[in-house]
Amino acid sequence: MASESKASVPLTLPVLPLDDEVVLPGMVVPLDLSDTDVRAAVGAAQAAARSGAGKPRVLLVPRVDGTYAATGVLGTVEQVGRLSDGDPGALIRALGRVRIGAGTTGPGAALWVEGSTVEETLPDPLPGQVTDLVKEYKALATSWLKKRGAWQVVDRVQQIDGVGALADNAGYSPFLTVEQKVALLETADPVARLRLATAQLREHLAEQDVAETIAKDVQEGVDKQQREFLLRRQLEAVRKELRDLNGEAEGDESDDYRARVEAADLPEKVREAALKEVEKLERSSDQSPEGSWIRTWLDTVLELPWNRRTDDGATGRDIRGARAVLDAEHAGLDDVKERITEYLAVRKRRSDRGLGVVGGRRGGAVLALVGPPGVGKTSLGESVAHAMGREFVRVALGGVRDEAEIRGHRRTYVGALPGRIVRAIKEAGSMNPVVLLDEIDKVGSDFRGDPAAALLEVLDPAQNHTFRDHYLEVELDLSDVVFLATANVLEAIPEALLDRMELVRLDGYTEDEKVVIARDHLLPRQLERAGLEPGEVVLEEATLRKLAGEYTREAGVRTLERSVSRLLRKVAAQVELGDRELPFTVTPDDLRDLIGRPHHVPESAQDPAERRTAVPGVATGLAVTGAGGDVLFVEASLADPETGAAGLTLTGQLGDVMKESAQIALSFLRSHGAELELPVTGLKDRGVHIHFPAGAVPKDGPSAGVTMTTALASLLSGRQVRTDVAMTGEVSLTGRVLPIGGVKQKLLAAHRAGITTVVIPKRNEADLDDVPAEILEKLEVHPVTDVRQVLEIALTPAAVPVGVAA
Repeated sequence: MASESKASVPLTLPVLPLDDEVVLPGMVVPLDLSDTDVRAAVGAAQAAARSGAGKPRVLLVPRVDGTYAATGVLGTVEQVGRLSDGDPGALIRALGRVRIGAGTTGPGAALWVEGSTVEETLPDPLPGQVTDLVKEYKALATSWLKKRGAWQVVDRVQQIDGVGALADNAGYSPFLTVEQKVALLETADPVARLRLATAQLREHLAEQDVAETIAKDVQEGVDKQQREFLLRRQLEAVRKELRDLNGEAEGDESDDYRARVEAADLPEKVREAALKEVEKLERSSDQSPEGSWIRTWLDTVLELPWNRRTDDGATGRDIRGARAVLDAEHAGLDDVKERITEYLAVRKRRSDRGLGVVGGRRGGAVLALVGPPGVGKTSLGESVAHAMGREFVRVALGGVRDEAEIRGHRRTYVGALPGRIVRAIKEAGSMNPVVLLDEIDKVGSDFRGDPAAALLEVLDPAQNHTFRDHYLEVELDLSDVVFLATANVLEAIPEALLDRMELVRLDGYTEDEKVVIARDHLLPRQLERAGLEPGEVVLEEATLRKLAGEYTREAGVRTLERSVSRLLRKVAAQVELGDRELPFTVTPDDLRDLIGRPHHVPESAQDPAERRTAVPGVATGLAVTGAGGDVLFVEASLADPETGAAGLTLTGQLGDVMKESAQIALSFLRSHGAELELPVTGLKDRGVHIHFPAGAVPKDGPSAGVTMTTALASLLSGRQVRTDVAMTGEVSLTGRVLPIGGVKQKLLAAHRAGITTVVIPKRNEADLDDVPAEILEKLEVHPVTDVRQVLEIALTPAAVPVGVAA
């Protein structure tokens, strides 16, 4: 049953306007009589009351922005006297709502209006929803009053029973705006009015909770800053007492960056940049994160050896002494030794003539050491530094994919660091170290940039004297640094980067050089690691030669060193078990019992029937891989005309260039078969299959052209290819043998495989100057210009007529 309200009891009352203020029924308010309108309304009410019984009555009407509300409140003047501040005033009690009607006349200067009271009725008993609303309002009001500490008002609110009176009690709430109080005044339905008052109170409490949470967080932050400030001041006081106790001057404090910068030996532009950062640090607060960034940057700048250089000393200026150091620590590698000797000689002459710095650039060097694994590229860098009397730093670039690893991070990033080049200079402690850029061909690129592109400035002698690291943002002179870059595969280095470096090839060691390296370097090192004295285990030279020739087949000496280590471990174990006594001399015959049978037996040492070239159609070629030179076999076969399809089949994971070489070889034999006395008429109806063993290894390049031609010619003629012959060269459609690369590596591989005769293109004859003399003495090299010469050298004499073989 809904609540009801009806208007009754007509009234004529003087109007007491309330500017920006609202009084609700049940409230008792004091009003200042110094206001003209208030004084006129109270006077008119008193004049009217003299003619009748009862207290003077007025109509309290809110006036907002000069506009009167449609509903007012009937009020009685309880008392007229003085307010607390001494001004005249009147105490007025609000009784009930009055709807305002038309204006009328009355005594005094006040405005008189006609109106009617609004009587409120509610069902008895109250519905459950209204009862719940009353409980909710009282609970909200109690919570708000308790937060303000108004405990004496809580009981008064709890004692109010009327729904309308409880809603009108919100008129005392200071947080309500005039508009919200006017809305309560003009809502005649007591239930609706209480619902409105409850919503207003609930919204205010929610806002108050948020404000209290914010205030609490702010207060906690302020308390933390005050606590940190207090602790820092206490820490400074403790440090001061410690300095006074130890007799240290306050100016010696390590945090005094300005004094450290002014005392450091810095270039002028670097000093200016550092002093600017010091000024920023002095202006920033201790709590600012920028302060820690600036301190880290200043520490990095002050730790760099801006004007410190290592004197080359006696070793660096004595060219013969430097060459002796290189020869003592590495056998062979004459090319790189000569290049370092040239560099030292030129540097000495420039220094003697006062040409140390020309155009802001010093006499550094950038060398690229390219060769197969295990030839000593990395260890050579340390030997170069030793020979020059400089510091040595190794920078591993294998797998680096972030450009910031080279040029550094911007200082705005959290955890920013300078690049590896700057860190190498810092680690060396001088501006002219030997920096080894290891595995430069393994540098990659992704979404973070291309480190190889960042190396272009580092390795360019024309611009690395003004190298700028992203972290430092000041110029760093790298023109006096000797950069040695190592790589296994030349093709993996970007062309622009390779153009900035001087290329030095390390093509591997001869067998004699391996024996010397094993005797002078590997064996002493492995004896120490095995816990053996130098004279306790002796390896004869023939033993080392057999280890290098038959147990290993590589361009470098890593596998050889592992074989020596395994041999010494086996001897040490036998000694500890009591099966052998020291000293012990290892002979070639002892190797099989100690470390097993040989893994690489030359073709010439095998039984003639077991050799791979024992049947027609198999030829021996030479190739270059990432591990150095290697021997490559080519096998050819003809399919039966009744079962096999005509055409060319290639297997062995070949590249496009090698596939084209096979097509050229087959076309040459088809067109010149009669001239070569080969039965090529059957090639039209029979399929030709060429296979390269080791099919899991990718192969490409044109240098196997003569090998494929020789294998096909051997197959067609029935003549075997000589076991001791290996060949390399590109073939053309006319039968010309064209030049190829990697002659030195291929000849070294042929010598390791037991080959005695090698066929190379005539135009590669000049490359024989790079091949060691002891290798050329053991090889019979035939420079050729035509395939016909290759066939004459490689094929054995015909044992049966050509027609029968076909």
